[in-house]
Amino acid sequence: MRIAEVLKPLTPEQARIKSMQAQVRQAQQRVKAERIRQQQMKLNQQRSKLSNV
Repeated sequence: MRIAEVLKPLTPEQARIKSMQAQVRQAQQRVKAERIRQQQMKLNQQRSKLSNV
């Protein structure tokens, strides 16, 4: 990447795309975290069932 490319401000279209890409990455992280949370809840429920037996 050249220095001139870094110093140029983004066009509105480029800024919109960059913003959308950031939103996608954040949504992917939230989905991953939710899946992990659900897996942990399922494991905790299984543990409690085993401990009650």
